[in-house]
Amino acid sequence: MSTVELTKENFDEVVSDNDFVLIDFWAAWCGPCRMFAPVYDKASEKHGDLVFAKVDTEAQPELAAAFQIQSIPTLMIVRDKVAVFAQPGALPEPALEDVIAQARALDMAEVRKAVADAQAGGAEGGAESASA
Repeated sequence: MSTVELTKENFDEVVSDNDFVLIDFWAAWCGPCRMFAPVYDKASEKHGDLVFAKVDTEAQPELAAAFQIQSIPTLMIVRDKVAVFAQPGALPEPALEDVIAQARALDMAEVRKAVADAQAGGAEGGAESASA
């Protein structure tokens, strides 16, 4: 499957309409991004059931800023509208395959519970700090 070019106009739709999206934040001038591109493209052909997307950080600075992208390439995986992985750096093929396998194996009910617990804990912790 070919990769989808994400823009600020289509980002929400692509992420909302698909259960598993890999996002490569990149730029044309970035050497490591150019080295990672064939690895990413090969994985997209191997995993036709997943959506592989790219964000050109030069053309889409708002998306790069929204996700606080500090270094490129950065790979992000979004499952069921939850970012479950984000890491800068060009991954070699075995590492990318491992990350995909780990993301596939996640129990998303557990992930959502952990996110909810963390958010609740953060709110409670903030209240306790304020009263101290």
